[in-house]
Amino acid sequence: MSDAPPRVVLRRDALDQGFSDDEIGRLTRRQDWVRLRRGAYLDGAPPDGAAARHRLLVRAALGGLRRPAVVSHQSAAVLFGLPLWGVRLDRVHVTRRPPSWNDASRALVVHVGSLGDDEVVEVGGVLVTSPARTAVDLARTLPFDRAVVVLDAALHTGLCTGPSLSEALGRCAGRPGVRSASRAVSFADGRSESVGESRSRVALHRLGLVPSDLQFRVRTLDGVLLGRTDFAWEDRRVVGEFDGRVKYGRLLRPGQLPGDAVFEEKRREDAIRDEGWGVVRWTWADLDSLTRLGARVRRALSRGG
Repeated sequence: MSDAPPRVVLRRDALDQGFSDDEIGRLTRRQDWVRLRRGAYLDGAPPDGAAARHRLLVRAALGGLRRPAVVSHQSAAVLFGLPLWGVRLDRVHVTRRPPSWNDASRALVVHVGSLGDDEVVEVGGVLVTSPARTAVDLARTLPFDRAVVVLDAALHTGLCTGPSLSEALGRCAGRPGVRSASRAVSFADGRSESVGESRSRVALHRLGLVPSDLQFRVRTLDGVLLGRTDFAWEDRRVVGEFDGRVKYGRLLRPGQLPGDAVFEEKRREDAIRDEGWGVVRWTWADLDSLTRLGARVRRALSRGG
């Protein structure tokens, strides 16, 4: 069985190859071809995952453009492999240099903005806004917490640096959303390792429960490392952990079962508590309720280690 990705077929190319509209209709009714958008089909089953499907939409959209454009915003983020939380991926986003005009349809959003040559890179044969420009464009257009998720990931993966984000921000001076982007860039921290940790950090700041450190290393009095925790309130001797299920998958060693990883994590937490540290954990559901998250963390801080 081939692992090759399904092929995107444009109607105009199919007609040039001798297909008729009737044949295309029969192929789609039999689901041999899947309609991606008007005039574009997928020769095979669509992949799982919104990001994988969006990559195919990008290919389909670019094939149907009459004027060249650079993939940008959330579409560029998908091509770079950056995580997106709460961001719609039903339309492809591109940017054109002026003179042009902003435009939007059910399948495509066209932004207009100046682009330096160094702000355009190639990803898999596709012209894309650079990582820093992509992150800043999203920070200008997304709500604060969603922008932070992208910015944290861009810094953590090394796609961007603090100076490169600052430079990209400076080039956007005078454009809509720059003040919001500046706030998000200032808040961004590459020590956040996941969407859940980035969302947690935003929530804790909104609650006035700002941790003193991230990725805090807990050691015994003899200096033996017991573990690294997501957050710490050192003056209260309390550490915090965002407890997303995927985390245990990241902890797995070759051949290790998920249950073994959970048991090992429990032993790690017990060792941390034995050193006089309190531990507070929260989940995705807690992030959807600031009241619940705030109450949980405040109880832990009031008890202390």
